[in-house]
Order: sequence, then structure tokens, then C-alpha cells
Amino acid sequence: MLNLHRQFLDLLPERPLLVGDVLSISDGVATVQLPGGGLLQARGTVTVGQRVFVRDGAIEGPAPTLSYVTAEV
Repeated sequence: MLNLHRQFLDLLPERPLLVGDVLSISDGVATVQLPGGGLLQARGTVTVGQRVFVRDGAIEGPAPTLSYVTAEV
């Protein structure tokens, strides 16, 4: 038997895993700056200046502090 709800969820794109630096924290919500300069807010326990992984508005954990590299193809 077909599961229509599962088929519907399969049509939606996966949530991307983003990385960014924590700029500020207020009431458990961190403002995170992405490499391109964009800002987002995410829930989680972090410290200012920490680099973190963010997915779907939640901080998933610390990210390694590496330099960003872009390349044109």
C-alpha cells in the first residue's frame, strides 16, 4: 500500500547544512553570520565567536575553523 505522506515528504528538498560564525546570543537564540555575509538566527547553546553547523534553525554543533575557498568553474 502506498504511503502518501511519505511520498509527499520525498518531494520536499532536504534542509541544507550551513556553517557560520556566532555574532551574538540573546535568550538562547544565536545570530549566525554565513560566509557570504548573510545572517540567520538559530536555537542552541553556543558562545560568541564560535563557528557552528546550522540546519533548519537549530545549531547542530561546532564546526572546524577553516578558511573559506571559492573557485569559479
